[in-house]
Amino acid sequence: MDLMLRRKRTILAFVLPALLIYICIVLVPIFNTAYHSAFKWNILGAKKFVGIDNFVNLFTKDKIFQTSMINTFVLMFASLVIQTPLAILLAIALSGTIRGKRYFKTVFFLPNILSSVAVGLLWTFIYNPEFGIINKVLEFLGLGGLTRLWLADKKTVLPSIIVTICWQFVGYHMILYLAAVENIPKEIKEAALIDGVNNWTMIRYITLPLIRHVIRIDTVLMATGSLRFFDLIYVMSNGGPNHASEVIASYMYYKSFRDMQYGYGSAVAMVLLVLCLLITFILNRVFHSDKVEY
Repeated sequence: MDLMLRRKRTILAFVLPALLIYICIVLVPIFNTAYHSAFKWNILGAKKFVGIDNFVNLFTKDKIFQTSMINTFVLMFASLVIQTPLAILLAIALSGTIRGKRYFKTVFFLPNILSSVAVGLLWTFIYNPEFGIINKVLEFLGLGGLTRLWLADKKTVLPSIIVTICWQFVGYHMILYLAAVENIPKEIKEAALIDGVNNWTMIRYITLPLIRHVIRIDTVLMATGSLRFFDLIYVMSNGGPNHASEVIASYMYYKSFRDMQYGYGSAVAMVLLVLCLLITFILNRVFHSDKVEY
């Protein structure tokens, strides 16, 4: 086996199929999108070369795009701030000796295996102003003044979507952290307990530093995933009302396939790609430069 792996032709034979698939479904579409971002094109008519005009218009004239950028970063920040500590706390709690451990794992992880379309439809019913459970509960508690048109109000639509996203994906991140926490050697925890370490000190100085590599990976996954969110937002609000919940991915779809401005939509897609790469680079640098003190 070792001799086989030393042969470059053998390695190439194994790598080549996956590399060709990657080139076809990732690199070719990226270069194709970058090419079309320099044109004004409605897919059906002739292309008109405009250079960087699409990008200039995005950042100087397009107020909806600027709103979608703000919403995208709000969504990413909220996901990181809410899901990361909640997932870590749930993982630590479930790593202990509690009754019904498997049941709670299943309950928290179950929303993640549902499609985002199904989750979006479910929460659309929950937020429904007429028969939705949230307004009904508020009315039952005598808090009818707090009822809202949750997905039709500019002030509440984005927070409502953020709650839905966190509900769906916190279980996924919890499983990642749970695996990392349970992989910590028991001898370290036992030694800390013998020294009289309390739970908070255990978490701060032992658990968190030892799962730091998982936190870095999960943070990158969560941030880039938040930047690319589309399907759940499309189902729940379609970017409305009046683009109040528009994000970059949904705006890309809106310009490309509803306004039939394919070149402009390609420019939006390239901005999204650059943002994903930039955020990944920044987060990796932050975690790389952050020295852990024991």
